[in-house]
Amino acid sequence: MEILYGLHSVEEALRSGSRRFDHVCVARERHDERLAQVAALCRAASVKLRIEPRAALTRLARTPAHQGVVALVREREFLDAEDLVEGPEPRLVLALDGVEDPQNLGALLRTAEAAGVDGVLFAERRSAPLSAVAVKASAGAAEHLRLARVVNLVRALELLRERGLWIVGLDERGSQEYDQYNFTCGAVVVLGREGAGLHDLVRRTCDHLLRIPMSGQVASLNVSAAGAVVLFEAARQRRAAREQQGAQVHPVKKQQKGLGS
Repeated sequence: MEILYGLHSVEEALRSGSRRFDHVCVARERHDERLAQVAALCRAASVKLRIEPRAALTRLARTPAHQGVVALVREREFLDAEDLVEGPEPRLVLALDGVEDPQNLGALLRTAEAAGVDGVLFAERRSAPLSAVAVKASAGAAEHLRLARVVNLVRALELLRERGLWIVGLDERGSQEYDQYNFTCGAVVVLGREGAGLHDLVRRTCDHLLRIPMSGQVASLNVSAAGAVVLFEAARQRRAAREQQGAQVHPVKKQQKGLGS
């Protein structure tokens, strides 16, 4: 069993249906609309609900930051890398090369879900696990994402390239600025470790290396902030392309002016 805690984490897990619940515990001391909403979601999903003292929830979650809600769930099942290419094209995948801070992992997952990313790929080793801390940091967004965990990230990237996706790494030494790249094609955006960036072998696997130009005194952004910048630029380009395609499929007819108008 795994632990989920926090209102957003438990609510989104209940809504998404991506987890198998054993039961949900709520704090006896808390009485408000948000907690009533969690209870209603449990009833709708036929999930057992227990009312326990707040101290018992703190022991179970091993932190007082549970907001009065703790859930016991079955371990999440991850996809394989090739599963991420299933679906309508073009695909946009986020790959994480050794992100070790669970807060950064959660922030990136939240951004990925908000930006419409089709899936997230990360390695089993040298990266933060999808822990309760990371899920809470994602505000529950992790429960709505397609996640693939692999042993060899380089091999997985090569497989995705074979399936027609471009491998695009973010690196401060990149030769092209991020907003000059065409994200309307299928792409895997690869983000590296906090501070150290991409591993050498992962960097060499990339088809393109992009950089974020910096106007201040610092050399680079935190990985979660950099990921937000690039993913939302990709989302902007892809949205504009869909709107343009829709306008071409359904052209707006200009009203013709008659005589005397």
